[in-house]
Amino acid sequence: MVLVGCHVSIAGSIDLAVGRALDAGCDTFQIFSRNPRGWKAKDLDPDVAGAFRAALSESGIGPVVDHMPYLPNPASPDDAIYEKSIATLVMELQRCELLGIPYLVTHLGHHRGAGLAAGQERVIAAVNQALEDAGDTGVTLLFENTAGEKNSVGSTFSDIARIMEGIDAGERIGICFDTCHAFAAGYDLRTAEGVATVFGELDDRLGLQHLRVIHLNDCKGDLGSGLDRHEHIGLGSIGEDGFRHILRHPVIRRLPLICETPVDERRGDAGNIAKVRELAGT
Repeated sequence: MVLVGCHVSIAGSIDLAVGRALDAGCDTFQIFSRNPRGWKAKDLDPDVAGAFRAALSESGIGPVVDHMPYLPNPASPDDAIYEKSIATLVMELQRCELLGIPYLVTHLGHHRGAGLAAGQERVIAAVNQALEDAGDTGVTLLFENTAGEKNSVGSTFSDIARIMEGIDAGERIGICFDTCHAFAAGYDLRTAEGVATVFGELDDRLGLQHLRVIHLNDCKGDLGSGLDRHEHIGLGSIGEDGFRHILRHPVIRRLPLICETPVDERRGDAGNIAKVRELAGT
């Protein structure tokens, strides 16, 4: 048995996401808690937050994962962007607490030419500040690996390890591993040997015990392409055999698996969830 789900819309009201997750056949699911394409967000209505909690409790599915919006960049050398990024991170941690969501996923950003080391130091300072300002929310902040695109921070396990080492409240952070991003960054997940090597290195650098959520996505690009383009499970460069090997890993099988895959004429969310279950042998 695997826990698999997808990213679900909150259109209309955030509590409606639970029903959409059930309709798609989710065991677990991910949301944006607000419009991901802007800086501003309305405060959560306590009644709506309560309705979300109630619907979630009645559904029996979970855990729920919240994803940071697109604009924040905690590695940015631009002070205005940087400060807004910290403020948004604080707000999302507090929104997760109100909604009863245990995990918040964040990308680590882009250094925009300032250099990897400078970007990493900015991220460390931003996360330390945000965790302090948010207070003890009980929410675990998850660092997501990136696809190796230009100026990215966090594409390698060593990059992420350097940042984790600098976080004061280490018990409040963890890892969200994205299969598409890892493959695009050069981590080969197509064979049993490749999967064993990748997760062996992850264990050595980061510790498998810090994995909390898997973003299970195939990749449109080639190995090491740096292309952050998700594909349906089994229809991209990782392929069905790759996902069979990934899903046989004993640690991965125990974690929430979130598909952030396309919805098109070939397959929708329910189809990708079903494909994961098929490849996992459940």
